[in-house]
Amino acid sequence: MGTTNQNMTIHGDPLEVTGTCLQVGGKMPTFTLSGADLKDISSTSFSGKVLVISVVPSLDTPTCDLQTKRFNKEASTLSDDVVVLTVSRDLPFAQKRWCGANDAASITVASDYKYRTFGQAFGVDVPGVGLLARAVFVVDTTGTIQYIDYVSELTAEPEYAPVLETVKGLV
Repeated sequence: MGTTNQNMTIHGDPLEVTGTCLQVGGKMPTFTLSGADLKDISSTSFSGKVLVISVVPSLDTPTCDLQTKRFNKEASTLSDDVVVLTVSRDLPFAQKRWCGANDAASITVASDYKYRTFGQAFGVDVPGVGLLARAVFVVDTTGTIQYIDYVSELTAEPEYAPVLETVKGLV
């Protein structure tokens, strides 16, 4: 589990990642993203829910595809008190297409393409390419961060077991 957004790599080469490096026990930053329907989704939309935020560079890449399919599968088995939110800078049209093509009805997808503030607020902004770095956050019903994984190698999947263990301990 990567606990810092520093020393991240892509294919072993250093990757510049900027933004606030969040800490377990801290409050989740507020955010506004664009949903697949182009309507705003804000952090307050998830009040009172356990929130898993799965951040991916692009749904149209192999690792992001695997990660999002896995979280969709896991989300279908979790309590209604848990929301899995996948965030990327893919256009909402591409996110909607990906969800339809992959029968991904158990997750919510949202894009940081419009406001471009999520990446900095969550410490996952990759300014050199305009994408987001891979990370997973688990936030409890009070908005407190309970788990963080800044995945150290951009092409690697996150560790799913600790995410699911954390979620199950919160519901």
